[in-house]
Amino acid sequence: MERNATMDVEGTYYLKKGQPSSDTQYDETYVDKRVEDMLLRIQKGGESEIKRLAFELDNYDGDIVMTPEIVEEIISTAVPQKEKDAIKFSHQRIKAFAEAQRDGLKDTDMEISPGYRVGSRYIPVSCAGCYVPGGRYAHIASALMGPTTARGAGVPHVVAATPPRVDFALKNGVVIKIPHPSVLYALRLAGVDKILCIGGVQAIAAMSYGLYSGERSIRCDVICGPGNRFVTAAKKYLFSKGVGIDLIAGPTETAIIADDSVSAETVAIDLVSQLEHGPDSAAALITTSESLGEEVLKRVPEISRSLLPEPNQSAALLAWKNFGEIIICSSKEAMVQASDYIASEHLQVMCQDLAYYKKSLKNYGSLFLGENVCVTLGDKSSGPNHVLPTKKASRYTGGLYVGTFLKCLSWQTATKDGAKKVAFAAAVISRAEGMEGHALSSDLRNRLHIGKL
Repeated sequence: MERNATMDVEGTYYLKKGQPSSDTQYDETYVDKRVEDMLLRIQKGGESEIKRLAFELDNYDGDIVMTPEIVEEIISTAVPQKEKDAIKFSHQRIKAFAEAQRDGLKDTDMEISPGYRVGSRYIPVSCAGCYVPGGRYAHIASALMGPTTARGAGVPHVVAATPPRVDFALKNGVVIKIPHPSVLYALRLAGVDKILCIGGVQAIAAMSYGLYSGERSIRCDVICGPGNRFVTAAKKYLFSKGVGIDLIAGPTETAIIADDSVSAETVAIDLVSQLEHGPDSAAALITTSESLGEEVLKRVPEISRSLLPEPNQSAALLAWKNFGEIIICSSKEAMVQASDYIASEHLQVMCQDLAYYKKSLKNYGSLFLGENVCVTLGDKSSGPNHVLPTKKASRYTGGLYVGTFLKCLSWQTATKDGAKKVAFAAAVISRAEGMEGHALSSDLRNRLHIGKL
């Protein structure tokens, strides 16, 4: 038992502390440099380099853009009705939530002083690029989250990219590599205009540079969606070059605040559900009950071994060993402080007096209040977006929402008399700053004589 003070929060100690091993670390500088080299080669080589990388990394030599006819054939043949119904259900909720967010963002138009009007307009970007990762799992929910939210914001053109995963035999007998069929159904349902069958750095580059459909390609103004460290590095690099992104995301994180009103079984299962994301997933229990902490400490490995298949089991066990934490707190106030310090991507609260926690907690990506909800519901079907801040970024930002795809652009206009007082104040400030040119420009609006021009 590690009874060490933690996080500069009084009245807390670790029952279990994460101890990352060397196999969970990677050389970020190496990844950044490799990705930069790839992006520079893509800039030079264009779509040919995109295709070369797709073959080298994914053994894919098909077309970059999937035709609507092929997508329809795949969906009609390979997506069970049960999955279609669940995806439709989730899409309707994500769409409704995004549209409600958009309705809450209002343009402004006000007369800030007599004769001087100011305002702002929310204008969607022209094109959004949505990445859907492949890898260990089929990310069907991710195929809904980005495109549906972009459409809710009013984005007129949406592109999505997702890597090939399986072989599929077309009706004409030709076998092609395709993404997961249900991912394609989700993308079509969400209103994606073009689906790119590529993944990784080359997919992010194709959307950012407009390298996917010859001269008909449209450059994406904003790139969104989760991905591995190479995808993240590509987004980071392209952001420095003027491409918008949702956020720089790390491995998934979850924290649970619980008191003795909840069972250890519930807490442990909910932690395991997020640990299976991968061996670098972080999960923490914050509790006032040492007995609950002790039981969860025992149950997480047991549940992982008995209920998870491979490779989920190994991923969960390694993640719990390296990044699992149990923090014992002396009070609910200390639990709030500990949670705000961690600033977890997902935060579940299973305690009495939920209203207190809803009011008091400030640093989290998405909040789940009470035993009836869990992170999985938010990840897949409930409505709010699952692309959320990690690495303590929730201290200053939230997750993906319609505002990610909107520009808030201000404007102003004035009558001659309405501009005078503003111009006078601006000239005074400009001269105090040593900026005479600014002052002269203001003087003109104040109808002052400034000599021959």
